[in-house]
This record gives sequence, C-alpha cells and structure tokens, in this order.
Amino acid sequence: MRRSTFCDEQRLFRSTDEDEWDAAAFPIVAVHLGAREGEEIVGTVRIYEAEPGVWYGGRLSVERAHRKQGVVGRGLVHKAVTTAHGWGCSRFLALVQAANVPFFEGIHWRSLEERSFHDHPHHLMQADLASYPPGDEPRPPPGERFR
Repeated sequence: MRRSTFCDEQRLFRSTDEDEWDAAAFPIVAVHLGAREGEEIVGTVRIYEAEPGVWYGGRLSVERAHRKQGVVGRGLVHKAVTTAHGWGCSRFLALVQAANVPFFEGIHWRSLEERSFHDHPHHLMQADLASYPPGDEPRPPPGERFR
C-alpha cells in the first residue's frame, strides 16, 4: 500500500519508500472487516522512537476508496499517537505534506515549520498530547512487532 501511494501515485520516491526508520518502526494498520473476501487492509501508518520520549509517525497511507471521509486517517493517527503516548512519548511529530496540514490541524496538531522533502512542500507538525490520552497497548519487546 505504501509503495502504491508514495511511489506510484504521488511519485515522492522511485521504487520504494523504505528508509532507515522502517527497521525500528511499529506498523499500524486499519482493516475493513466487511470486505467481500473477509478482511481488507485499507490504511497504514508507522510509528518509531527517534530518541527517548520523541516519537514520529509517518507514511500514513489510506486506500483511495476510503479517503476524503477522514475516518480511516483520523483513526490511524489517533491509534498511532495514543499508542506512542502509552509507551512514554513526551513529544509526537510527523512530517506532513502541505495539502494535509488542514486535516492535521483539525485533529489537534500544529505546524512547527515548513520544509521541503523530495522537492515537495511539507510541514513538521506536532500532536497536542493532551488531546490523545495514553493507550494501553502493550509495547512489544525489542525485535518483535505487533501480531
């Protein structure tokens, strides 16, 4: 899904959007349970701790058919921030495409600065942790991922 969104559709990357943070990141997915064939992944985001207490969310991707309603994206962001908050996050950041800044501002984020990323305008944004209570998701031991 990430390759489809960030490489094929948006052309931010050539063949892969994978980077050095993927090895340490925790993926979070949104699943549509009412799909005809059972379950269907309709969105994804990753979270990772860049330094103690400072977490980032990134590569938020939602299938086209589930965009514009805001439900999947909003749910993924909420799960990402509350999960990290429950794991000791004191600051949650994301590099957000300029076109998506209003969406994030509407869910309690603020822009810290404008940046260019792969020749596309982005904003470094920070979540208001007071709006995202700590989750109770247990943190997997090092080297393990969600199941």
